[in-house]
Parts: sequence; structure tokens; C-alpha cells
Amino acid sequence: MRRITNVRLPRRPDATDPATPEFWSIEVDHRQRIHALTPMQPSAAMAGEDWQGDWLSPMGVDLQINGGHGLAFPELQEADLPRLLKLLDQLWQDGVEAISPTLVTCAVEPLRRSLAVLQAARAEKQPQRCHLLGAHLEGPFLAEARRGAHPREHLCAPSLEALDARIGGFEAEIALMTLAPELEGAAAVISRLRDLNICVALGHTNASAEQAITGFDHGVTMLTHSFNAMPGLHHRGPGPIAEACRQGDIAMGLIADGVHVHPTMAILLQQLAGDQLVLVSDALAPYGLADGRHRWDERVLLVDNGTCRLEDGTLAGVTLPLLDGAIRLASWGDRPEASIWAATLAPREVLEANAAAKLETLLVGQSLQDLLRWRWENSDHQLSWRHAA
Repeated sequence: MRRITNVRLPRRPDATDPATPEFWSIEVDHRQRIHALTPMQPSAAMAGEDWQGDWLSPMGVDLQINGGHGLAFPELQEADLPRLLKLLDQLWQDGVEAISPTLVTCAVEPLRRSLAVLQAARAEKQPQRCHLLGAHLEGPFLAEARRGAHPREHLCAPSLEALDARIGGFEAEIALMTLAPELEGAAAVISRLRDLNICVALGHTNASAEQAITGFDHGVTMLTHSFNAMPGLHHRGPGPIAEACRQGDIAMGLIADGVHVHPTMAILLQQLAGDQLVLVSDALAPYGLADGRHRWDERVLLVDNGTCRLEDGTLAGVTLPLLDGAIRLASWGDRPEASIWAATLAPREVLEANAAAKLETLLVGQSLQDLLRWRWENSDHQLSWRHAA
């Protein structure tokens, strides 16, 4: 049995329980599986491999990723399955254990075809391969004025009929749906989605604070890419961001690339949201490819330094890995532990309440190969990660 000492486990941001241990010792068997975790007393000396305060965490979970390796998830064909599996292998190497493949607004037929391909891909799960959670439908029930890069011709008014046309028969394949809750008919759609145990996110919306509250009351539990495609913070019109912070239990997605949201605002949101903050990549089909010109449906994406824009300048997404967001956020705000939480544990709690409540219990039996080791360098304010084994 091998022992690792002075290990930290990511704690819930702003947790105030003084009984929560800061350092742990870990016993690992010959297969690299965790046999036991034991709290360590401060400054205690113990034989073993000393991690010197590095964190051990689960791998990342990305609830908003639109494709990669040239594949756009809404355009998937059966013949794309081998490339999709290679993308999942790449995501594992990039520290991501699971994704909710995001299908942006598109026509009904390609949407349903993509859901069928994703359903088939889930059967190909194997060790050291990122696995597919239920899909994230971003649209089509969005506010036209806040549609961003979503094609106008495929937007749709919310209705149960329009919902069934898209997901009928695939209800168990959907984990999350983004919509604008202020649209007429949205309340009934939200209620139906919650009955199906599908999480609902507010996004691409003109919702006022009052309309956001109504959406939360109906069952909305998340904001999709906070600040982007929604009203921002204003001292006379707090909007959905302020109301989500005030509610205290609404997950708040954030693209931490420094372009979608200025670093100062990202840090402010981290301070306001605490454990509600959920990092997402919003990566598009050119993820894993070089910068330059790339096709996206019938349009062209211009990728420069990881930022994707349409030819008219509309910001469309990124090609940066999820964990790059955690690294950047930590460097901006000097809160590495909170940034680790936002990329690894907070997204799990969106789909499963209190998923991280007993992290030490969840880690027992896990292989170090399936976990991440994080190090923070105070000298240069840099967070880094690697696979723990």
C-alpha cells in the first residue's frame, strides 16, 4: 500500500465549517486505486510521498461544448462516429471526464439525427475516454434580439408541440435545455422539461430581473454563459445575473477565456456567486485544430488565438479546453481552489444535487488515473494540472 501525504481536496467556495480538514493522507493500492483517505493534523509529520499541498480532484465536466476536431454536434452523421470517438479520447487527455454535447439552434431533422448519433456513441464508452452525458439543447426557444450566432431562421416560439417535434422519443437523451423564459409559452415548456428531469437554463434572453425570478420559480436552475447574450448588471436594472446571485442556488455558467467576459467581471462573478459558478468551454468545431478559417454549417468561423467569430464579427465561441478556463480564472483572482471547484465539482451538482457533498467518500475506490492533480505557484500566480497517475 502506497501513502500520499499533504494532499488537499477542493473545498466548497466560501465554506465556513472550521471542522473541514485542509490536508489529507491517501492510501493507494497496487492498482493505483484509492483505498482510504484520512485527515491530517496541521504540521503533522507522516511517512509517504509528500504532495506539498497539491489538490486532488475529479476530472472536469463540460456542460457546454459544441464540437471539436472539425465536427459540429448539430451536424453529426452516422459516418462521423469514429471521429466523434477520437474527439472524446482527446477530451480525456485534456482533463475532461464527461461532456453534455451542445446542440445549438438548427432545423428539426439534423437535430434528431444528431441525437441518434450521440445515443449510439454512448454505447462506445471505455476507460480513459470522455463519456457523453445527456445533450444540452441551446435553443431554439431564444430571444431573437439576443440570438448571437444562432441562425434566425431556426428560432422558434416555445410550445409543447415544438418541443415534442424536437425531442420526442429522445427525452432520456437530454440533460439540459437553454431557453429565454420571458417568451410566451416558455412556462409550459419549462414545466414539461422539469417533469422529464431535464435541467433548464436561462440564456439568449432579454429577461428582466422580475422575469428571471418567474423563470426560477417555474424551475430554471442555471444561467447559460453569464453576461453573454443577456442583460448585464445595472444599478437600476439588476437583471438575471444579480437575481441568480441573490437566489443563492442558481448555477451560473461562465466562459473564462478573457474575451467573452472581461477578467475583472469574471472575478467579480466568482466572488458574488461562490459555489454557484460553473465553468464551461463553449468550444466549437475547430477545437483541437489550428487557428484560421473553418466552416460552421453554411457559415465561416474565423479563429484567432482560440477565439471564434463569424465573418461579421459576431462572437461565436472558443477553441480553448475547459481546464484552461480554470487556469485563467485562478490567475486573475488568486483563488485556485475555487477555480478548480468551478470546473470539476460545480458542474456535477447542476445535474445531481449535492454531488460533491462528501468528496472524500466519492474518491474512495477511484483510480488516480481518473483524477487530476493541481498545483498552485504563488510566485507567479499560476495554476497547473496533470493526470494524477
